[in-house]
Amino acid sequence: MRVLVIEDDEELAGAVAAGLRRSRMAVDMCHDGATGLRSALDTDYDVVVLDRDLPELHGDDVCAELVEAGRRCRILMLTAAASADDLVDGLGLGADDYLAKPFEFPVLVARICALARRAHPAVPPVLRRGDLLIDTARREAWRSGRSLDLTPKEFGVLELLVAAAGRAVSAEELLERAWDEAADPFTNAVKITVSRLRAKLGAPALIETVARSGYRV
Repeated sequence: MRVLVIEDDEELAGAVAAGLRRSRMAVDMCHDGATGLRSALDTDYDVVVLDRDLPELHGDDVCAELVEAGRRCRILMLTAAASADDLVDGLGLGADDYLAKPFEFPVLVARICALARRAHPAVPPVLRRGDLLIDTARREAWRSGRSLDLTPKEFGVLELLVAAAGRAVSAEELLERAWDEAADPFTNAVKITVSRLRAKLGAPALIETVARSGYRV
């Protein structure tokens, strides 16, 4: 899962990003509305965590532009204002959810996971493929009842492959969806991650390499 945090309070943005990364998500950050809008239009994010009161371009305008552009990302709007009118205004702009500051971090994570499951196409809260089970809300995975100790990237790749329901997923798509903007597009990180993931999943092998197409479960 790839998330964009648009928040002008750099300390808060950094804390949110660090926490989401611990929850096995790939996270990018922007600190003003204009930069955040460009990033959200250029990259296929699952969820955008959007502060409402932003410099350069107000969060309301960022939200409206993303909705107008038809982006697949879900938008979670953050604001210090918690009145019913603010909630109605935020959702009326096209935001998918609304969270007032201050907030409990587990609530933020739960809301992000819930929104990601409503992406296009929708992803169920629990993914199953044979004896493999992935809890997309708790960010945990098991095979044959054995808990899998996965890194954030390994979990992200496995989640994407299983959610693809047999479709081959290219290395480019995996890099786009499971890594953040610091990833080198020419790296062999996907190949290495898939190799390590195969080892952790054990036998019989689940991940198949599809020539000229990528990988599939």
